[in-house]
Amino acid sequence: MIKIDNLNYKYKSGENVLENINLEIQEGEIISIIGKNGSGKSTLLSLIAGLYKPNKGTIFVDDINTSSKKDMIKLRTKVGIVFQNPDNQILFPSVYDDIEFALNNLKIDNKKERIENALNKVNMKEFMYKDSYELSLGQKQRINIAGVLAIAPKYLLMDEPTTMIDSFEKEKIYNCFKKLKSEGYTIIFVTNNINEILLSDRIVIIENKQIKKSFDKNKILDNIGLLQESEIRIPDIIQIVLKLKEKGVNFEITDWTIDGIINDIVNKLS
Repeated sequence: MIKIDNLNYKYKSGENVLENINLEIQEGEIISIIGKNGSGKSTLLSLIAGLYKPNKGTIFVDDINTSSKKDMIKLRTKVGIVFQNPDNQILFPSVYDDIEFALNNLKIDNKKERIENALNKVNMKEFMYKDSYELSLGQKQRINIAGVLAIAPKYLLMDEPTTMIDSFEKEKIYNCFKKLKSEGYTIIFVTNNINEILLSDRIVIIENKQIKKSFDKNKILDNIGLLQESEIRIPDIIQIVLKLKEKGVNFEITDWTIDGIINDIVNKLS
């Protein structure tokens, strides 16, 4: 479990970024953290990863205090983070060498087996000895995700992981996340993408440096206004669901993907 208690963080300039953040994330849970640009979402992710230290309060990842210098290596094996720009995390020309670098830093054995398994999880095993710089942005991001998975962390932190990627590659990455979810990984998205939000179990909204609201995905239709205030684009199919409910056509959404919602509407109306 990740437990955040009374977290406060300010920039070196003295400006407060986050205030009185309290949040618990259970193992196996998928969370989307949303909010307007500059609301502190990415900063919160970096704090959980131990890249920044709280000015006040604590973050515990299982039994590890993220402010503890002596536990940094242990934290690195528990938490992996993937950033927005795929190119920023690729350091070596070879896919294999790039993933191996992190394993070497953490003195992890069985490197080849770990790399193969991680690439399998993102459907990229055939690229293991390819040149990283020849890959598409979406393929590079899957390599970055594989690099994190090779360490075998419990918690995956995703900072707007599909923002720079085209729709075709986005779908491949979403399929990877669905697979990881089924395998019990805990995933935290910082996102403004409705598809990632719909993959989540819970949505956390940050506004004015604080958590404004946290709600389960099955309550998403009751919180559309809050999503729109957070600059989330609501797809037409969800707007149709809302219109149907206004007309008294009520039904349960069994699959919170866009295709799943369409199928539920068709089944209800057929």
